[in-house]
Amino acid sequence: MVTRRQSREWALQMLVQFDLNPPDVVDAAVADFWEQQVQLEKDSLTAENRDARVIFTSNDPRELASLATARAFAEVRARGAWAERDALDAALEPYLENWSLYRLGTVERAVLRLAAWELQNCTDIPSPIVVNEAVDLAKWFSESKSGRFVNGVLDKFAKAVRAARKQESPEEETFTP
Repeated sequence: MVTRRQSREWALQMLVQFDLNPPDVVDAAVADFWEQQVQLEKDSLTAENRDARVIFTSNDPRELASLATARAFAEVRARGAWAERDALDAALEPYLENWSLYRLGTVERAVLRLAAWELQNCTDIPSPIVVNEAVDLAKWFSESKSGRFVNGVLDKFAKAVRAARKQESPEEETFTP
């Protein structure tokens, strides 16, 4: 089964591609991304690589259903973060402390946008989970120092988002670690 972690990896990869080569048509760029993933899987299925994980070319109905859910999860996040990138950048900027988004690496910028979008739009996912996933993605796709940086920025950002939600609807109980 495909995990949410894998979906976030795909969303991050889409955002990095969009950042490096801004698409004219997002739908076409997303379709191209999925075609690339299928091709990468086919290329990895060689006689020498018997342990390769089959996701895109599986015939198992459960795996295909899991893939459809995971793709939707990834696409919603990538499309949302890309569409709202200017607002997300402006919202993140105060928490960067002596940095600006344009000076960050592409991976770090994409991780911050992805996590900020989730923190603002996915109230069903506790903020510590979003932050932890973002830190792991930054470490995996960049370097360990990136994880510490992303954690510091998103911790402050998540607190601000929670505080804003409390002000908007003080009668609702929100998750706090």
